[in-house]
Amino acid sequence: ATLLSATKGIEVATGRRMTEVLAAALPGRPVAAISGPNLSREVVAGLPGSTVIATRDGPVQALRAAFHSTALRVYTSEDVVGVEFGGALKNVMAIAAGMVDALGFGDNAKAALLTRGLAEITRLGASAGADPLTFQGLAGMGDMVATSYSSLSRNRRLGELVAGGQTLQEALDALGETAEGVTTIPAALGLAGRLDVEMPITQGLQRVLYEGQAPRDAMRVLMGREPRPER
Repeated sequence: ATLLSATKGIEVATGRRMTEVLAAALPGRPVAAISGPNLSREVVAGLPGSTVIATRDGPVQALRAAFHSTALRVYTSEDVVGVEFGGALKNVMAIAAGMVDALGFGDNAKAALLTRGLAEITRLGASAGADPLTFQGLAGMGDMVATSYSSLSRNRRLGELVAGGQTLQEALDALGETAEGVTTIPAALGLAGRLDVEMPITQGLQRVLYEGQAPRDAMRVLMGREPRPER
């Protein structure tokens, strides 16, 4: 049977994706990843939505049939790398989006943050072997939009709490749930360093969450960067 990973994260010590961790632990078993804008409460409530299942280990039709319904439209992909990186890295940008909301920076700032955040995600993913177009789909843009705007998002809420003056530990205690983006930040930066990929938003979050920089100061650093062509 195929091992299906629904975990959205990167192993901190190694930078491995979750299907890579599974494949190493259980060699010889086919692996797949499922990701997308799938807030659990909405899925459980039967609200309409879409997801994507990615695998390179054989036919995906059986997996799609197991999840597809009138409430959940299932797409398929062979880009496991892109689907997993999109699911993991959007949590990072959702933390930043929560900070923007809490600080009252406005819709223009949030739109710019998420657009440039998607550029960071795409750069890192493509450098790791993903198809850049995957990040324009459900596992990239779709998941990032849902997580960055929803009141159900744990990562967005954590960003709000930190921007409201709480330390990372205080925010985690208040949240009482896992916010995967917290550990994804150092994991992503470690991988970005090895692949020589620039991730200024993620670096700013590292300084805020782990080094005590004020969120407003982090925004000033980002806005003060040398102007350059958009890419």
